[in-house]
Amino acid sequence: MRSYSLIAPGKINLYLEIIGDRPDGYHQLVMILQSIELADKIELRPNGTDSIRVYCNNPQVPSDETNLAYKAAKLMQQQFPEIAANYGGIDITIDKQIPVAAGLAGGSTDGAAVLVGIDLMWDLGLTKPELETLAAQLGSDIPFCVRGGTAIATGRGEILESIQNLDDIWVVLAKYRNLSVSTGWAYQTYRQKFEDDYIKEENEFQNRHQEIHSGPLVKAIIDQNHQKIGNLLYNDLEKVVLPEHPQVNELRSALINTGGLGTMMSGSGPTVFCLCESKAQAEEIKHKVQDLMANPELDFWITKLSSNGIQVAESS
Repeated sequence: MRSYSLIAPGKINLYLEIIGDRPDGYHQLVMILQSIELADKIELRPNGTDSIRVYCNNPQVPSDETNLAYKAAKLMQQQFPEIAANYGGIDITIDKQIPVAAGLAGGSTDGAAVLVGIDLMWDLGLTKPELETLAAQLGSDIPFCVRGGTAIATGRGEILESIQNLDDIWVVLAKYRNLSVSTGWAYQTYRQKFEDDYIKEENEFQNRHQEIHSGPLVKAIIDQNHQKIGNLLYNDLEKVVLPEHPQVNELRSALINTGGLGTMMSGSGPTVFCLCESKAQAEEIKHKVQDLMANPELDFWITKLSSNGIQVAESS
């Protein structure tokens, strides 16, 4: 059995609208999701045992069965027990480059990479839609992480429709190292504050989905109009996260005031991103905000939007 090395890109939300409740306790969402080049590297190797073992260079990342990479391997063993018994256990090594608990799908993309890698290791021949269906059992972001690029996501985020890729826009990411935001808390707090505004009828959900498909942000993406894309960024979760975390709000304001195409918090945060026309502009904005905030706990990354989901780096 061969070993595989996979590139697992992170993601940002260009648009996140909460439109209602679902019977399963999740929210009905309409999102536009976007891959970025900032990525983890995942190594999968047969280990000659029956065990799944996870290793990571970042001590914040759990190495037990709570890790999404572990859960992905376990799911594949359960789905294909005879093949799993034949091939044995797997060592999963995560080179963590995406910041942890940052709203950038770092754990989700690692899980997606394990699904793709085991499909290759075991020669299962699964299609991308089949991998995405498996991924949806693990988490709402994971099907998109398998696919990558630019996509409209509906349902709880697992129903995807790819649209025109954006891959020539640069991004500044900024996050306080000592700050994390619970995704569950963000959605629950939003429900408490705004539940009265939720759409209740199924046909209204469908109408709202269609409005996004034909809406101004999707048109701007198809037209590759970078300025309009920056102007139309939207995230409902900012309404609850920014008042609760003034540091994130101040960081967002600082990035807005230094220019760029557009600035927003990604997902439930606390990472804030700024879209830029060039690497030079991204570097300039990063240095200005770094000097302005002067906080040793504030980390920055410069990356690009990406048209790729999980990619094989090399095999042996």
